[in-house]
Amino acid sequence: MDKNMIQRALDKALETKGKRKFTQSMEVIFNFRGIDTAKPENRINLDIVLPKGRGKKLPVVVFAEQAQALDAQKAGAEKVFGNVELQKMAADKSEIRKLAKSCEFIAAPNMMINVGKNLGQVLGAKNRLPKPITGPVAEAVKMAEARVRLNSRGKYLPTVQCPIGSETMSVPDLAENFEAVYDKVKAKVTESSIASVYFKLSMGAPVRVDVTAPKN
Repeated sequence: MDKNMIQRALDKALETKGKRKFTQSMEVIFNFRGIDTAKPENRINLDIVLPKGRGKKLPVVVFAEQAQALDAQKAGAEKVFGNVELQKMAADKSEIRKLAKSCEFIAAPNMMINVGKNLGQVLGAKNRLPKPITGPVAEAVKMAEARVRLNSRGKYLPTVQCPIGSETMSVPDLAENFEAVYDKVKAKVTESSIASVYFKLSMGAPVRVDVTAPKN
């Protein structure tokens, strides 16, 4: 992969940003060929922590209690829910539906079963099932803020996309994030199955990048 070519394509995509009332995300779009996405095992379902972050704050919802709940609040979590709040949301799912539109979710291991039982249907439909907290809570929150999810949509759509940062980030940082995503995709499908790759701001025009070019 030619890193200079990657950065030139990102530069070109950033030229389309214009003036907006919000911070636009930089997206990467992958189009595939020769993959039977009707088979579940061939669908893309990847979670990736961007090494340079997303460039803007992603709200994180934490399911935890006691010391872990306090740690989550100190780490800047958007919301922290214990078992009492979880039971209330199970009866009225309007709040969790709203949060699922824009938040990332993590949960203490001892709450994973209850979250799945009570909210799994709502969060699963939005591809927002929580990831278990496996280390310090503050670190888990930080990782969740930098996480993106790359998933096939539907059985017959040979394309996926996800953010690799925002328009406020430097081109080298965006390029490093892209490489992290690209490496994960290559580990799932053969490189020859990647038909094309595009960069695109939220409101910008797509810019094609040649990922088959040799390293310089």
